[in-house]
Amino acid sequence: MDYKNAGVDVEAGYKSVELMKKYVEGTMRPEVLGGIGGFSGAFSMEGFCGMEKPILLSGTDGVGTKLKIAFLMDKHDTVGIDCVAMCINDVVCAGGEPLFFLDYIACGKNYPEKIAEIVKGVAEGCRQAGAALVGGETAEHPGLMPEEEYDLAGFAVGIAEQKDLITGQEIREGDALIGIASSGVHSNGFSLIRKVFPMTKEGLDTYYEELGTTLGEALMTPTKIYVKALKAIKQAGVKVKGCSHITGGGFYENIPRMLPEGIMARVDTDSYDVPAIFKLLQKAGGIDDKMMYNTYNMGLGMILAVDASEVEKTMNAIRRAGEIPYVIGSCESCAGTEKGVILYSGSSVG
Repeated sequence: MDYKNAGVDVEAGYKSVELMKKYVEGTMRPEVLGGIGGFSGAFSMEGFCGMEKPILLSGTDGVGTKLKIAFLMDKHDTVGIDCVAMCINDVVCAGGEPLFFLDYIACGKNYPEKIAEIVKGVAEGCRQAGAALVGGETAEHPGLMPEEEYDLAGFAVGIAEQKDLITGQEIREGDALIGIASSGVHSNGFSLIRKVFPMTKEGLDTYYEELGTTLGEALMTPTKIYVKALKAIKQAGVKVKGCSHITGGGFYENIPRMLPEGIMARVDTDSYDVPAIFKLLQKAGGIDDKMMYNTYNMGLGMILAVDASEVEKTMNAIRRAGEIPYVIGSCESCAGTEKGVILYSGSSVG
């Protein structure tokens, strides 16, 4: 008896590392010390010594059951982007500059080429975010999970000056709300999606005229990474007072997280076009509006609060970064320590 017969192929692990090296190397920053394969990732902070009050920011997350779609489609080169985005977007919406990222892949069986495809996506996400992929772990778990399946999670670290942190505490009545378009469903709500649509290869390969693509391709569109947009806004001299990454919990859970007590966010759901994938999902599943806005990003992956006088400057900065912005509402005072979100359509409160 040996380890391979017990289900763990050490040689496959070595091959995975060799195959992924070229992708990892493409994410390096000057601050990274050492090469690939050490017991830990080293990142020099010397270049940040001139900061007044540096604050480290961190975020961790996974891809969730979106991976089930990847398994069915045998498509593994973009879920890594999702993983990076879910972690990095949390860091940047607090005002941080992403520094480095680590990933964790647990699999039933190590197929080196598949692992390399996953890491290729992680590396691409890091490249988009300007973060170094300084390390990771691939764990083979025979008997714990099916051989063809895996789970993917990650951890990100960023840095910000304390004075540049986006806390939401400066949001006041009259501040404008700006939404930045998402790329689709991103990485939340797939447990509901898998109940609505048939989870078969044939079902995912079905072409929908309103989507302009197959269902599977629409669902697998990688999560948008908003680093460049937030950086462009900062470079334009705009003070972002509050920022919400619209993930699980949709509008109703995430927007209030950026609000101080005594402030309500009023969002006009007619202020932008909801992408076709959400309309198709809602119709096919008979899902009511509140559940949709309480589960999905509904076409807006990031929502910002800025002073009303800086709306145009903010919109232009977002466009220069290659993203699509919308003015979606405003902030208003409310009684006592309340805070929350009101969704309405046009002039009627919802």
